[in-house]
Order: sequence, then structure tokens, then C-alpha cells
Amino acid sequence: MKQIRLVVIALALVLGTTGFVQAQDSKIAHIETQTLVEAMPTYKAALSELEKLQRSYDAQINEMGTELQKTVQRYGAEADKQTDETNLNRQKELQETERKILEYRQNALKDLQKKEQDLLKPILEKARVAIQRVARAKGFKYVIDSTPGAAGVIMADGYDLMADVKSDLGI
Repeated sequence: MKQIRLVVIALALVLGTTGFVQAQDSKIAHIETQTLVEAMPTYKAALSELEKLQRSYDAQINEMGTELQKTVQRYGAEADKQTDETNLNRQKELQETERKILEYRQNALKDLQKKEQDLLKPILEKARVAIQRVARAKGFKYVIDSTPGAAGVIMADGYDLMADVKSDLGI
């Protein structure tokens, strides 16, 4: 019984040591991909373009809202002089205008999201390709995203590829 326990302990030590040695050979690096992407000039240009588009939509929505408010005030001031049928028709018109403004706003948000995806997809792909190219050139087998909140990273004390990838991208 004592010999079996001794053999099991020895086997566990051998397997544990083998796993540790294999982990040492696997060459793991990490990089904060979010920080890399934010440092890329194309990302900054994309953000600028998105902000410009958003300001344009905001201005249009504000203008539509201002026009609606003016119409509400005008209809309110004229309500006593109008027939009930006219006031009812005006109320329906105002509700329809509010619905159109809301619909325009929803379409603007969808358009902004699509534009963001269209602009960021090639940037993220460029970063991914650069990370892979640099990692392979340096002989790393695994690269872990060490962006805070990224799944699966508990500690990132390995080699940080940030400087090398930035150099490869010319930033």
C-alpha cells in the first residue's frame, strides 16, 4: 500500500514537471489589442469621421425638433380660433411629425452603427494580421489579448508585443 502511494506521488510529480516544462516551451506573449487599435492613425481618422456624421445627424434631429416646437406653439396659440376638426387634424399632424422624427433618429443610429462596423473592420483586421506577423517572426506560439476585461487573462507578465507591432505598423 505504501509502495502504491509512493508510485502515485512520483507519477504525479513527473506529470506535473512535464506540464511545467511544456508550458515553458510554448512561448506565450500578450498584447492589449484595444490600446494598439487606439494608437493606429486610421482608427483616429475613423473616429473623427464617425463624430462628424453623428454631429450631422444630431443637427438635423435638433432642427426637426425645433420646427416641431414652433408648430406646437403656433397651433396652441391658434387653437381657440380653429374648429374642433381642424384642431384634431393638427394634433394628428403633430403626432405624425413626432413619429417621423423618432424614426429618423432610429435610422440615424442604425446608420452610425453600420458605418462604425464598416470603418473599424479593416482596422481590426490590419491589427490582427500585424500581431500574427510579428508573433510568428519572434517565434511565439500563443498571443493573449491582455486588454482589461478580455476573457481568459488573469495575469500578463509575458513578453508584450505592443512596441514591436507598433513599429511594424509604423506608429
